[in-house]
Amino acid sequence: MRRLEAPAKINLALVVGPQRDDGKHEVVTIMQRIDLVDVIDVSTGERLVVSGFPDDTIVAAALTALAATAGVRPDWTVHITKAIPVAAGLGGGSSDAASALVLANESLESPLDSERLAEVGAAVGADVPFFLRPGPQLGTGDGSRLTGIELPQDFAVVLVLPDDQQKASTADVYAAFDARDGADGFGERRAALTAALAAIQRIDDFAALPTNDLAASPLSDRLRRAGALRADVSGAGPCVYGIFANLELARAAARELQSVGRTWVTAPL
Repeated sequence: MRRLEAPAKINLALVVGPQRDDGKHEVVTIMQRIDLVDVIDVSTGERLVVSGFPDDTIVAAALTALAATAGVRPDWTVHITKAIPVAAGLGGGSSDAASALVLANESLESPLDSERLAEVGAAVGADVPFFLRPGPQLGTGDGSRLTGIELPQDFAVVLVLPDDQQKASTADVYAAFDARDGADGFGERRAALTAALAAIQRIDDFAALPTNDLAASPLSDRLRRAGALRADVSGAGPCVYGIFANLELARAAARELQSVGRTWVTAPL
């Protein structure tokens, strides 16, 4: 049996443009891993079995696609131990799929190279290729075209998942974005993100990044009042993150916000 941790991510910025010909939206996003992790165990078996998380579809789809690409039977047994909240904007499903792909690929007699493995991942989820690469990444296109970037890593992260907010489907979030003509001004927001990213030297500079185009939350203001240098919704939400200069401030903020939802204090990976 092989085991691998599958980390969550936050979107330090997410700028969204018009819908593309393939039905996806043009995006520019900065993605950062954090140390809230699921655990993925993979072994060979007689058929594809995924246990531990009965609602899984993406891990099974990823391994089915891997088997088809490699010309083998999908005979892996996978167990998912969940810690990342589901449908929260933290990429848990995509990360699980990426870790399962890495472990299953290692078991092949002729493993796929990293480029082909990323292509398999991108076919099942735009965020999957991010979790197959190390370090923070700038995602463009549909989010799966990646460029490695250097970012300060000396910060703490507080996550808040509000109790009173139901997660809308990602499709519904994008539909609402289109209905309000959210893509208007995409070029200017993309340029602002690019300029702010180029200027980042210290964690204080994260504050200049543009806010999430898809979702907003009043909890961002609460996190900033609690000392966050930057606070925003991650992905399509509803999870909100705050960036803190030190662990003590982060822990105090997490305690303060426990009354509104589940909280975690994490760090960048």
